[in-house]
Amino acid sequence: MTEKKGLKDAYSLKTPEDSINLYKTWASTYDDDFAKQNDYRSPIEIAKYFAKYSNNKDTPILDIGAGTGLIGECLNLNSKEVDAIDISPEMLNIARTKNCYSKIIEADLTKRLLINDNHYGAIVSAGTFTHGHVGPNVLDELLRVSRSGGLFVFTIHYKLFKKAGFDKKFIEIKKNITKPIFHEVDVYGNNPDKDHGSDQVIITVFRKK
Repeated sequence: MTEKKGLKDAYSLKTPEDSINLYKTWASTYDDDFAKQNDYRSPIEIAKYFAKYSNNKDTPILDIGAGTGLIGECLNLNSKEVDAIDISPEMLNIARTKNCYSKIIEADLTKRLLINDNHYGAIVSAGTFTHGHVGPNVLDELLRVSRSGGLFVFTIHYKLFKKAGFDKKFIEIKKNITKPIFHEVDVYGNNPDKDHGSDQVIITVFRKK
């Protein structure tokens, strides 16, 4: 019998290969074992802030590190094109069944994406910038595939913001983006986990110039 996965496994990722291996066996029960069990709030918070800052021109939307499609469910944007991209085919298979994405893309975010320049009107993400292997340099590629005026709404784990160099990255790319707006929110709702139950993320919002 396979041991049930949980928070410890989610926070242990170090490389893209770790993600592939973990989610290969966890995908089918991830929504229950992780999202519901831990009252995972980040996807609904992203949907809330996207609704606050977006307009009708912010489409198509790319959900990076989409996983099982939790953001897609929360966005509930039947009138807009939303694409999902993730490194795990098993997680994407779950996302596909939810019928909230126009396109499913399997890809490694740390490499160049097979997406045209200036294509997307918005980039969203929850939980992708939690582990060090997906760091701030990914923003260069995301800026390439987004068009001028494109809206970015994504979470950065509070422990990674300075440790991984996101603060320095925003200074580096400041000529290419509007001044970022930051919102600190709890990752989890009712979660008694002593190590991560009180974790926070920084919801980061800006537009490409």
